Amino acid sequence: MPLYKRITINPTTKVLIWKIEEPLDELRKGIDLTPYCSERVEGMKSELHQRGFMSVRHLLAAAGYTDFDLFYDDEGKPHLRDGKFISITHSFNFSGIIVSDREVGIDIEKQRDKILLIAQKFTPLEEYRTVANTEALIRKLTIVWGAKEAVYKLYAQPKVSFLQHINIIDFDFDDLRTTGKITFNGETSWYEFEFLEFEGFTCVYTLRKVS
Repeated sequence: MPLYKRITINPTTKVLIWKIEEPLDELRKGIDLTPYCSERVEGMKSELHQRGFMSVRHLLAAAGYTDFDLFYDDEGKPHLRDGKFISITHSFNFSGIIVSDREVGIDIEKQRDKILLIAQKFTPLEEYRTVANTEALIRKLTIVWGAKEAVYKLYAQPKVSFLQHINIIDFDFDDLRTTGKITFNGETSWYEFEFLEFEGFTCVYTLRKVS
């Protein structure tokens, strides 16, 4: 499967999404891995995770990079050697990256009923009493969860709580965007979010808001 979506947010920020339909052997073709990443992918017990990992390397190639341009810090956060910022996500048969000259985060989530059972752990449910029906509530909660995951990847500070420290401003589905903030250790920072839905999945990406 070729690249599923390419989104240009601004001249220096782009999102790339891959639909993972190829077998693992095909995804390995044309991709050279660093010894570290080769060991990582071989150690994965799930072929689904291996295919997701390899699909991200194809996304890197589509963005003009190789696995050798990517490294991870001690917290597991990915970085690019040219100084650009990158964030990576993988969920079932979709993977995605966002690359920018600004700090960024991205998350893809499958829309599932399960989110109703865990919602109270990451967002105040009273904020969503006006949501029309269960399907709409699942969609909205998935966007909120994805936004919090994306900004958590960007912020990359331990002990940040999704429920206590990250707040996503309510939105209409048609807006395709919202804002949010992290309040932690006495400091508040604001972020811009954009989201899209496709084939039962939700993708949310974020950039730190420019004041």
